[in-house]
Amino acid sequence: MYKIHTIDLYFQSEKHSIGAFLIETEKGPILIETGPESTWECLEKGIQDLGYQVEDIQHVLLTHIHFDHAGAAWKFAKNGAKIYVHPIGIPHLANPEKLWNSAKMIYTNKMEMLWGTMESIPEEQLIPVDEGDTIDFGDAQIKVWYTPGHAVHHNAYQIDDIIFTGDVAGVRIGDGPVAPPCPPPDINVELWKKSIHKLKNLKPQALYLTHFSLQYNPQELLTNLEIKIDDWANFIKPFYDNQTPPEEIVPQFMAYTRSQFLAEGLHSEEIQTYELANPSWMSVNGLLRYWKLKEQGRI
Repeated sequence: MYKIHTIDLYFQSEKHSIGAFLIETEKGPILIETGPESTWECLEKGIQDLGYQVEDIQHVLLTHIHFDHAGAAWKFAKNGAKIYVHPIGIPHLANPEKLWNSAKMIYTNKMEMLWGTMESIPEEQLIPVDEGDTIDFGDAQIKVWYTPGHAVHHNAYQIDDIIFTGDVAGVRIGDGPVAPPCPPPDINVELWKKSIHKLKNLKPQALYLTHFSLQYNPQELLTNLEIKIDDWANFIKPFYDNQTPPEEIVPQFMAYTRSQFLAEGLHSEEIQTYELANPSWMSVNGLLRYWKLKEQGRI
């Protein structure tokens, strides 16, 4: 019987911010998510602590191509691993320059500190997986569900009644509240809600969130996430209508989300972990772009 292990990547030396998942199967160990290259040492140690070497990982499944989920995938490809990802993500992993430069516009000189480095992956090692596919690892049959809304290249992966959700089920640290990561450029509230309903209809018993780990209350979590997505989007809407500059919105939005977290019982240190996993300032531009595209009829 397969075994699932969560590896804490200690992003920016903080626990429970980003995780990766090693699954022991009849066909050897596989990995879901890699985290950024900047956390490579923690990932390598986590793999070794479970009795394996990095070279033993020959199959890596990515929920999507954002750096905090896929940034170290190329390191496994160097050892011959196959990298499974939604077809839309493949060109960006084969040639990550555009992805890197786009992120650099947001993170400027903090790119290497946050994410490390990213190198190209040979296309023959990039395996497209999409809605309805099943990946056979013997005792672990992994079903693929296309779950856009957070990103257009987002998949979720199901084994039996457990789903690995990437970012489509939001961010929830421990028993804290759920929060929606809304960075640019792909946020689409309507598609996200459809993906949430898709997950609900699968009636999973548990969810593995990349930010962070195992959650046993899928229906409640997903319902609360849907409410929070609407809440955050509606908070941003008047600022969009009034053409308020993003730099003026950010402090107000961060104060708003902080007040929510405090009301939901978080302490300052716990809010800091949420901010590492899901920087609230990034959601401003993501949601402004959503309202712009919606006004233009492009979503």
